[in-house]
Amino acid sequence: MQTVWLTGAEWLAVLRIGLGLWWLESWRHKDRKGWFERGTGIAWAADVAAKHRWPQVGKGFETVVAPRPKLMAYVVVYAELAIGLGLVAGFLTPVALAGGLLLNLLYLVLMIHDWAEQGQNAMMALISLVALLAMSWQTWSLDSAIGLF
Repeated sequence: MQTVWLTGAEWLAVLRIGLGLWWLESWRHKDRKGWFERGTGIAWAADVAAKHRWPQVGKGFETVVAPRPKLMAYVVVYAELAIGLGLVAGFLTPVALAGGLLLNLLYLVLMIHDWAEQGQNAMMALISLVALLAMSWQTWSLDSAIGLF
């Protein structure tokens, strides 16, 4: 493989770190007070799920998320932080990539009708898949430094 400036493994690390920064930005701009104290994020998602074109999405939301809105708010917000930190530092990278891929796929399904959201979620999912299958933690990562994976 020929590349410019960096090696192929280094470019994959750049891609992984960039994805991690994207997740950290998603976490940074969240109104955590709204999510945790007023339940705004889960209430918004409940409204979207209730009107979803696929009835299974609404049923799944009612079964998994609706009974525990406060817990799920913390799960979503801190999952984004953990994924971002894991990818930037390259720590437990395959776990962070798989978690990010799953979260993006969940967002993709929930927001299937919102084309503006779809581009972001599709691209983040694609980057996660490529970074996972190409084992992007081999360079510039704590995983590589300590011999994990």
